[in-house]
Amino acid sequence: MTVIALKPYSFPPQDTVEKFPAPLLYVGWEEHLMFPAPFCLPLPPDTPFGALEAQILPSIYGGHPDFPKIDWSAVQWTLSGNPFTPDREKSLAENGIGHKTLIRFRTPGLNGIKGSCS
Repeated sequence: MTVIALKPYSFPPQDTVEKFPAPLLYVGWEEHLMFPAPFCLPLPPDTPFGALEAQILPSIYGGHPDFPKIDWSAVQWTLSGNPFTPDREKSLAENGIGHKTLIRFRTPGLNGIKGSCS
């Protein structure tokens, strides 16, 4: 998420990628406010996008009753607010996903518990 400073920094930023064990990725599920904010995940840049879907997202969102119903071929993704079609065979880095990137996914037809967006 981009932030614009009102004044120039007089010190070096403390949240650069070199200061973390792996780049941070923010992931949010649209219309599922049981998870009110994106999760922040430290993921190596060589992680395949397909592993994010198949292994990582189930571990954080799998408790929601909509999760097993997701049709991954119909999911709509955004990358830093822009529509995005990931290549599941390529790495996060190859998909243009870097340190502190926000990706969100929308699951058409699944709008939370009984359509409540929760």
